[in-house]
Amino acid sequence: MATVVASRCSGLLPPQSLAGARRRSPPPSFVRLRPLQRGGCRPGTVACVAPPDSAEPETDEQAVKAESTEEEAQTTSAPQDAGLPALPTKDLNRRVALLSTLGAVALFASQRLNLSEASLKDLAANAVPYEEALSNGKPTVVEFYADWCEVCRELGPDIYKVEQQYKNRVNFVMLNVDNTKWEQELDEFGVEGIPHFAFLDKEGNEEGNVVGRLPKQYFLDNVAALASGDPNIPHARAVGQFSSAESRKVHQVPDPRSHG
Repeated sequence: MATVVASRCSGLLPPQSLAGARRRSPPPSFVRLRPLQRGGCRPGTVACVAPPDSAEPETDEQAVKAESTEEEAQTTSAPQDAGLPALPTKDLNRRVALLSTLGAVALFASQRLNLSEASLKDLAANAVPYEEALSNGKPTVVEFYADWCEVCRELGPDIYKVEQQYKNRVNFVMLNVDNTKWEQELDEFGVEGIPHFAFLDKEGNEEGNVVGRLPKQYFLDNVAALASGDPNIPHARAVGQFSSAESRKVHQVPDPRSHG
C-alpha cells in the first residue's frame, strides 16, 4: 500500500512490498511494533497503530488552498479604503460650522469694541481737510476740539459712529484749537467752549451749532437733516457742559495743510 491510512492495521506483507511502501510513503507519525505472540503470527507480520488524534496527512494542493483562504480572509478584514483620507463626518461638519459662527461673533464683537474705543486721533485721521470740505459741494460738520479736552474724548465714540453712517454724504472736519492756523475760524464761529460743532450747508453757510456734552441724538438729528438737504436743523442752538477754549495750548504744526 502507498500510505498508512487506517487507525489500526495489521497484515502480512512480502518483503518486496514492504520495501516499496517505505520508498513511496512518508513514515507514519507513530508506529508501534507488537511483539510476536507464540503461535500467533508468522515472521513478517507487522501491526501499526496510528495515534488516536492523528489526522490524514495534508497534501500540497490542500496546503495551497488553505493559504489562499487565509489571505482572502485577511484582505476582507482590512478596510477597503486603507491609505485614502477619511471623508468628513457629520460631527466634523457641525464643529466647523460652530467654529465659523463663533469666529463671526468674535469679529462683530471686536468691531463693536473698536467703535466704543474710538479716540480723537481716529476721528482726526478720518477727517476731511477744511479747504476741501468747503469746495466739494457737500454739507459739513466742523468740530473744534483739543487733545486735553475731557468732554471731547468722552463724546469721541458717539461721534465716530455717526460719521461712519453718514461719511459718504456729509463732510466731517476736525480743527484743533491749539493750532494757531485756525485763529480766524475760531473768531468766525465764535468758539468759546469745546467741543464746538458747527453745522454748514453745502454752500458753507452755518445753520447752527452745538456745544459741550449733549445727548448723542442731538448730533445725530442735525447730521441727518444736513444729509437730507433740510433748510433747518432741529437743534440750531444747544449748549451743554464743555471745556473752556481759553485753556488751549497754542502751538504751530509742521505741516500747514494739517487739519489737526
